Amino acid sequence: MGDGRRAGGGERRHITGRTAVRVLTVWAVSTLTLLVLAGLLPAFELQSADGDSLTRTALTAAWAAGAFGLLTALVWPLVVRALLLVPALVLGLLVFFLNGSLLLVALWIIPDGRGAADPETAVVVAAVMSAVASATSTALAVRDDDAYRRRLYRLTGRTRPRDPASVPAPPPGTVFLQLDGVGHEALRTAVADGLMPTVAARLEAGHRLTPWRTDWSSQTGASQLGILHGSNEDVPAFRWYEKDTGRLMVSNRPASAVELQRRAVRRTGDGGLLTLDGASRGNLFSGGADQVALVLTVAARRGRRNRSRAGYFTYFADPANAVRTAGSFVNEVAREVAQSTRARLRRETPRIRRGGTYPFVRAFATVIERDVVVAAVMGDMLAGRTAVYADLVAYDEVAHHSGPRGHDTDQVLRRLDRSLALIARVAEHAPRPYRIVLLSDHGQSPGETFAGAYGLTLKDLVRAGCGLPVPRRVGRTRSGAEARDAARDALRSALHRPVETGEETERELPARPSEPVVLASGNLGLVSFPDVPHRMTKEEIDRRHPALLRTLAQHPGIGFLLVASAEHGSVVLARDGVEVPVAELTDGGPLAVFGPGAADAVRRTDGFPHVADVMVNSMYDPATGTVHAFEEQIGSHGGLGGEQARPFLLAPPELSPAVPEGGELVGAEQVHRVLRRWLRESDGPQVPLERPAATPEPGGAPEPVPPSDPPGEWAVPGADH
Repeated sequence: MGDGRRAGGGERRHITGRTAVRVLTVWAVSTLTLLVLAGLLPAFELQSADGDSLTRTALTAAWAAGAFGLLTALVWPLVVRALLLVPALVLGLLVFFLNGSLLLVALWIIPDGRGAADPETAVVVAAVMSAVASATSTALAVRDDDAYRRRLYRLTGRTRPRDPASVPAPPPGTVFLQLDGVGHEALRTAVADGLMPTVAARLEAGHRLTPWRTDWSSQTGASQLGILHGSNEDVPAFRWYEKDTGRLMVSNRPASAVELQRRAVRRTGDGGLLTLDGASRGNLFSGGADQVALVLTVAARRGRRNRSRAGYFTYFADPANAVRTAGSFVNEVAREVAQSTRARLRRETPRIRRGGTYPFVRAFATVIERDVVVAAVMGDMLAGRTAVYADLVAYDEVAHHSGPRGHDTDQVLRRLDRSLALIARVAEHAPRPYRIVLLSDHGQSPGETFAGAYGLTLKDLVRAGCGLPVPRRVGRTRSGAEARDAARDALRSALHRPVETGEETERELPARPSEPVVLASGNLGLVSFPDVPHRMTKEEIDRRHPALLRTLAQHPGIGFLLVASAEHGSVVLARDGVEVPVAELTDGGPLAVFGPGAADAVRRTDGFPHVADVMVNSMYDPATGTVHAFEEQIGSHGGLGGEQARPFLLAPPELSPAVPEGGELVGAEQVHRVLRRWLRESDGPQVPLERPAATPEPGGAPEPVPPSDPPGEWAVPGADH
């Protein structure tokens, strides 16, 4: 035992010695950097007014470098924690100011007042100092695995786990990385074009690439809710109006996300995919995870219970991270301005406006959120968490405004691939092996906007078809004029129509109808009449607005409509008077161009309690793969048509195939069951069978309710809808 203690003491002294050498080296390099900057920047002084010897100047620089290093280590984390309530976008912009302020303090405490700098110069010097110190420390640790691991633990805010030799080897953990908006075909193309070498290497190593088909609502809210919580029942679109509550539900609003997660938990009977020892990063929903960062359902909480913002502190607590990310943020804003200007000068089409706050929103999604989420995932792996699910939204945000293919999105895909490579490298230093699964929640379909192609929005067309006032510019368009004329002719006919009697008139309609609520979710539109408490039928809509359904169905920019019918249950309407009962719907007829599974997707949505009075899907051209978004997006998703409905799963070969050979993966709920199976194969978290239900805290998700499955089963109650 004495020999063991001596050996352990010798190892500790060896580590301490190496650490001291690194600290002294970083200090020396920082001192040299200050001397160089003092010689280059006229507004930065390290000498007295009368001048100093080189030795005296070097001592002053060493003092300043040491003081700045200590302040950075001790004060910076406290300042960042105090600013947790500041919006993340503002915090990113404050980074340079905070770092410069610490340098001014370091210069102020130099003896004899030999250090001085203008505030603007201090910002520059502090940024360079942080970058140089970080680069030097990293370079010194490259050949030292222990030092590299310690640096990773420090940067990600994690404490080192127990010595792996003292405990049995843990089973593999699983990291699910969602590349938001990257469709199956987009991934294959990026690999073929050499944009994503990390993904290419995985494919060459035998990882299985499996496409899957989304529900009709091909957007993150529906897909991620189904993937993480096992049910996306009654999510008809990204945004929709609920007549019974009078609420406008929007998937990326905190209050709506909390309600959607609550409904899913109640429906399935468990907390989600990540209930035990899980982490949720950058998602709309928590998946039942205890560890969260940048999760929308947690962001709805107030006060100390909002743990989602802690992810910012973990990342920005290191000033080198903060400076690098802030610099990348500014660079990304400039890149977007340059790219949008180039698109205007070249008169590229299709094109939408990209000014206002969008450059900052893009920079937040592609820089700040990416960096914070990646750092959080690294920390989760170093902490040995069993299951991690993280969403990287950069591609989706850029593709909406620049289109899913092109120079802008190519750059984003390259940077995403580098993030994947970094996560894979950190996994090598984790206390347990990790299986990294890549997946997406939907794809993107290109195309000119509906307004750009026809000169009016879906709302304008609906109002014209209802005979309601529309802007003068709309009346001058062909679509608007035709809709107005049709509404006028229908009204004249209605004035001479005999009074109808029969079963369909039993429910009285209001004498003074309200204006319709028209919402857009990519190329999926929803029309609701809020003054009618029930879902209106085709017959009721025709009596109130005789020209509306005909106007919509006949429009060349619209593929088909879904509407209830008193006679046929529900029907799909399309051009040339096509009317097919949903019960008889197949993948042929009006849905033929939308591909296999379209009929089932429409039929499922038709059964949702909150389906709109009229569901409108835009046209789809299979020759070009284009759709018309009802929003200002030239890369869109939300409905049927093209690549938006074909995301992917990319899993290591040691996991079982997602589907049997020749099978097809359909719907986010089926993806949820596949991921649960893979967690079980890795001895991952099991759904608790005997946990009593608890009353949820306000603003939070309820505790898991014991499912009815027998022990060892992984079926999700209520998932087979």
